[in-house]
Amino acid sequence: MYEKLADIKEKYDQIAEKMSDPDVIADQDRFQKYAKELAEMKPLVDKYEEYTTALNRLEEAKEILASSRDEDLKELAEAELEENEEILRTLEHEIKMLMVPKDPYDDKNIYLEIRAGTGGDEATLFAADLLRMYTRYAERKGFKVEIVEQNGTGVGGFKEVVILLKGKGAYSHLKFEAGGHRVQRIPETESGGRIHTSACTVAVLPEAEDVEMNIDPNDLRIDVFRASGAGGQHVNTTDSAVRITHEPSGIVVSCQDERSQIKNKEKAMKLLKSKLLEKKIREQEEEIAADRKLQVGSGDRSERIRTYNFPQNRVTDHRINYTSHSLDKFLEGEIDDLLEALWAYDQTERLKAAGL
Repeated sequence: MYEKLADIKEKYDQIAEKMSDPDVIADQDRFQKYAKELAEMKPLVDKYEEYTTALNRLEEAKEILASSRDEDLKELAEAELEENEEILRTLEHEIKMLMVPKDPYDDKNIYLEIRAGTGGDEATLFAADLLRMYTRYAERKGFKVEIVEQNGTGVGGFKEVVILLKGKGAYSHLKFEAGGHRVQRIPETESGGRIHTSACTVAVLPEAEDVEMNIDPNDLRIDVFRASGAGGQHVNTTDSAVRITHEPSGIVVSCQDERSQIKNKEKAMKLLKSKLLEKKIREQEEEIAADRKLQVGSGDRSERIRTYNFPQNRVTDHRINYTSHSLDKFLEGEIDDLLEALWAYDQTERLKAAGL
């Protein structure tokens, strides 16, 4: 690890030297490229320098203990030795975390897609609960929430709802939410008091940039239709809703949230690009992580990742055996503890994969 850090420091110094070259300064593209590289490397280089300083102090303390006969000096050296051993342990952990390759999509906005699965009306009501949970969480984090598409039901639930969360790091916060979510509770319509089980699936899509996903217009089939609101209560008088089918992949997206057909088409295209990007990411992750015991962020919709048990006020994440008996607070968006535990587990797995 120390040799890797030395190589990174050497590269950092070389780039810093290049940035003082008049030819580079005159070429803004090259200058910005180098500036970005330096910014990405700086946290690791700073920790490396702290590590080197602590290591030198440790060696000095060892030399004093080995050679000095002054008991007071040896006592100070012993304290210095213990202090720097602790500093080095802390720095080693922090450096390893920084050396794990960063997910290139972590800073992106996300599309969050919630779909009702098995369970009829109860599943659509659970989809509404999940929407509320993620919306509350997003608001607490300062993310902006936009409804992109919704297919409501007469009971106040959703067969499907797609929201866009705008804010730096939105993807890094919620990328492990993809998968199957199961709920166990007594429906209001159940006279016998029996617990029903229903489910929803959640997909998390990083917002795609135009440069990341180029789509051939010939691969698209675009249909327009008359929009309707939740439960069919409102109907537009024009064909403003847009459905886009990407024929090579079979992916279908639609948008009817805007009054304008042009705006709906624009939103639908952005969602389509993000779905295609997510498909590409999942394929890459499956190749890279095929030998990992558990893919926390696999995003497989068939994988049941979590159970929400209302009678026991319990939420359990099956991937990391996490259980909380504060389901009521959890559904109000207080999900930080679980998200942090998932992130820590994923970092540990990545460290193992990197051999650190």
